[in-house]
Amino acid sequence: MNKMTLWLVVIFLVGAVEVIEAQQPTKTARIGFLTTSPSVFPVRIEAFRQGLRELNYVEGKNIAIEWRYTEGKLDRGPALAAELVRLKVDILVSSGPTIANILKEATATIPIVMAYHTDPVGTGLVASLARPGANITGFTVIAPELGGKRLEILKEVVPKLSRLAVLGSSTLPANAEMLRETGLAAGAFGVKLQFLDVLSPEDIEPAFRRTVEIRADAFLAQGSGILNAQRMKVADLAVKTRLPGMYYAAEFVDAGGLMSYGVDFPDLHRRAAIYVDKILKGAKPADLPVEQPTKFEFIINLKAAKQIGLTIPPNVLARADKVMR
Repeated sequence: MNKMTLWLVVIFLVGAVEVIEAQQPTKTARIGFLTTSPSVFPVRIEAFRQGLRELNYVEGKNIAIEWRYTEGKLDRGPALAAELVRLKVDILVSSGPTIANILKEATATIPIVMAYHTDPVGTGLVASLARPGANITGFTVIAPELGGKRLEILKEVVPKLSRLAVLGSSTLPANAEMLRETGLAAGAFGVKLQFLDVLSPEDIEPAFRRTVEIRADAFLAQGSGILNAQRMKVADLAVKTRLPGMYYAAEFVDAGGLMSYGVDFPDLHRRAAIYVDKILKGAKPADLPVEQPTKFEFIINLKAAKQIGLTIPPNVLARADKVMR
C-alpha cells in the first residue's frame, strides 16, 4: 500500500468515526420542577427557562422539564414529589420553602436545587449555607432586615402612620423573625403593630375587616404562598379599604398593589438554572454553598396610589427601580 492509498484510508476512517459520533443521540437531562401553578409565578418560571437557554439548554433537545403543580393545594405536594422521584429525573427544582421541604422528604439521593427558601438552616434543610452537606442546595432569601426597610418606606409615604397591620402566616418560621425585626423598627418609629394570621384564602377578607376595625393606617404583607396565590384579591381589598399596602414581591404590584420592596425573585430563578447546570456537569449539591440574594427591587404603582387617594412623595418615587403608571 503506497502512501497516497494509506492517507485515503486514514481520511475515510476518521470521517466514518465522525459520522458515527454525530449519529449518537445526545443525552437529554431530565429536570423535575415542582411549583404551585403556572399562573401564580409565570415570570419566575420564564426566568428559570431563560437561564437554561443562556446556558445552551434547549427543551426537547438536550433537556426535558417535568412540570408538576400543586395548584395551591400543598397537601398534593408529597404525591407529586414521589411521582417525580419514580420518574428518576436527574435533578429536582423547588420554587418555594414548603415545596423544598417536601422534595427533601421525598429523596435523599436525587440532587435538589431550591430556587429560594426563607430559612434552610433554621428548618434543618441544610447543615450550613457554606456547606449544605446533603443532596440539596440553592438560594435563600434570609433578610429579616427587609421588614424594617419596608416599614421605613411606608412611614415616608404615610407620615401619620401610627398603627400597622401585618398580614402573614404564622406557620412559616421565617415570618416570626421578620416580624421581630419589623417590631424593632416600629418601636423606633412609634408605630404599633397588629399581626393578622392568614392560614387559608378564607382568612383574607376577615383580616382586612380587622385592619379597618383597629383603624390601621397601612398594612404590610409578609411572605406567604396563600397571599401570593390570592394577590389580585388582596390588591382589590386594599383598594376597597383604601389602605396603603407594602408587599414583599413584585407580583403583588403587577396585580394592582401599591408598593413592593424585596428580593428579585426572577433573578433567583435564573440563577437556579446555573446551579442546575453545575450539578448536571458533575458538581455535588453538598459542595455548592447556598447563596443569598444579590438583587433587590423597589416598585411603585401610581394607579393604585390614585385609587386610594394617596400621593407618593417625589423623593420616594426617585428611589424606585420601577414606577407603574
